[in-house]
Amino acid sequence: MKKSLLSLSVVAMIALSGCSNKSETLGPDVYDEHGLNQEQSAKTIQILSIVPAKVRVDNTENKRLAQAAGGVVGAVGGAVLGHKMGGRHETGGAVAGGAIGGVLGAGAGSMVSDTKVIDAVTITYKDGKSLKSSTQAGRVCQYANGEALMISSYSGETRIQPNAVCAD
Repeated sequence: MKKSLLSLSVVAMIALSGCSNKSETLGPDVYDEHGLNQEQSAKTIQILSIVPAKVRVDNTENKRLAQAAGGVVGAVGGAVLGHKMGGRHETGGAVAGGAIGGVLGAGAGSMVSDTKVIDAVTITYKDGKSLKSSTQAGRVCQYANGEALMISSYSGETRIQPNAVCAD
């Protein structure tokens, strides 16, 4: 029973480590500290079309977290099982179990992918007389046809601000 509970804990920890929602940090209305107190160009545009899209993003940070969490949980679980199997005064079993559990847990954490696919939208808009398109991290419900604010902060980077609110 304890062995299956430990296995389930390791799997749950690894699965949760790979599930952070990267689109929350990449959204058009999310800025890093370098964007604070900086002048940025802004203008209004006319959104003509909003189409769902998917974007593949880097997930190596979540993979490292899963490996570390798997290693720690595996080491602790392996040490406990090794101690129980080796007897009350046996530390060798705990050490061996901890080492094996740590290696197995870290190995299981390695199964988290280096990339992750997140929800995005491709927005077609009119900028003056030009028709343009931009893909943004986010959800379709955050946008509606009509006027929206576009912020440009870096060379070629566009951040079309949400002009609608999702129901949930």
